[in-house]
Amino acid sequence: MSRDTVILVVDDERNHADGIVEALEKFCEKAIAVYSGKDALEILRNEQVDIVITDLKLGGDIDGLTVLEEAKKHNPDTEVILMTAYASIDTCKEAIRQGAYDYLVKPIDIDQLRIIAEQAGRKVSAANNRKTKSDKTDKEYFDYDGVRGKSAVMDGIFAVVRRVAPTDIAVLIEGPSGSGKELLARAIHWNSKRRDMPFRPINCAGLTETLLESELFGHIKGAFTGAAGDRKGLFEIADKGTLLLDEIGDMPLNMQAKLLRVIEDGVVVPVGANKPIFVDVRIISATNHDLTKLIEEKKFRQDLYFRIKGVSITLPALRERAEDIPILTAYFIKEAASKTGSQVTGITDAAQTILNGFDWPGNIRQLRNCVRTMVVMCERRILDIQDIPPEVHRPRQLAAAGEKTDLAGVSLGELEKQAIIDTLAKTQNNREQAAKILGIGERTLYRKIKEYNL
Repeated sequence: MSRDTVILVVDDERNHADGIVEALEKFCEKAIAVYSGKDALEILRNEQVDIVITDLKLGGDIDGLTVLEEAKKHNPDTEVILMTAYASIDTCKEAIRQGAYDYLVKPIDIDQLRIIAEQAGRKVSAANNRKTKSDKTDKEYFDYDGVRGKSAVMDGIFAVVRRVAPTDIAVLIEGPSGSGKELLARAIHWNSKRRDMPFRPINCAGLTETLLESELFGHIKGAFTGAAGDRKGLFEIADKGTLLLDEIGDMPLNMQAKLLRVIEDGVVVPVGANKPIFVDVRIISATNHDLTKLIEEKKFRQDLYFRIKGVSITLPALRERAEDIPILTAYFIKEAASKTGSQVTGITDAAQTILNGFDWPGNIRQLRNCVRTMVVMCERRILDIQDIPPEVHRPRQLAAAGEKTDLAGVSLGELEKQAIIDTLAKTQNNREQAAKILGIGERTLYRKIKEYNL
């Protein structure tokens, strides 16, 4: 079994499910135990699962055959192993004809289960390898850690990065604060011929000219008060690598002139020194300002602008590519869970809908921090509406008795949409129950969900 295999164990007998997980978890990347068909479906909808080991009878409306069907629907390469009592063997044989990998009769022989899981894992790995060789595109050959998206604008940006990354041309990344400019700069570096050399970012905002000059070019002992020894600058440290000049629009004008000379000549002179140092550094710049406007206002040098703008990439605000929010959410959940040791693996549709509809003034940085907070605070495997921080989601509350609530200016459609969101959350996304509470038919509720893109 491959060490990166993810196994889902489904059994309403908690001790049995936990025992199987304990027996298998050292042979795979992750083994997850859930105790109901409903939780199993939630995992399958939100996480990549390679092998499912499920009891046929789960003590609810959702049985092992439903879990099999859902697993194959989300990923045909997922292998499903059924567990059953003698009375259900014929059903399991039929399930194999429907795509199950194998079945085992309770009580389970752990050694036998491990062998079958190992065989199923090899089959999954082989399928993944075939898919990698046949389906891999140019985009997938590049490492975009933290840079995710399927929107048209991101596809265009990825196309530019694939062309630019292998070259030494200067790149200017523009976009609002928190939109992922540094992440994109790192992606360019990681996919360049300089990937094995240093990547060094510096934020040009908030530093005085003296400090910025020292940070970039270095200084010698005694060059100024407090210079107790020689210090290399980032240009020298990043030699043969990449230097990110973040928020370059805030760089003082005098410093811009010094930077221009270094870029043109490839030579730095540490503060207080006379001996030049030759450097080979690729420059990537980033800003949330309109540099052309700053040039008109005489706050940014036009000659420097033309030097750093070899290729220009503009990252949009997150609200302008809302279709990417689910992809980013899934990535940040996995990232946060890995760093914190959390067992969170996904998010409910209702909670994701709320994240999709938020304006995200802080862009990707705000979404990342929000998801990290949710993962840390959640004690379940799946994030839900109640885990969303109040600054992102403040559910409307009905007025208490005798208290007036001013709803003037709020459209009936918005009120209806919010009522559906809150009711779905209250019923844990049980649409039949939600329809009864709302006093409408299920068909009407389904139509409204589609209408409001919930």
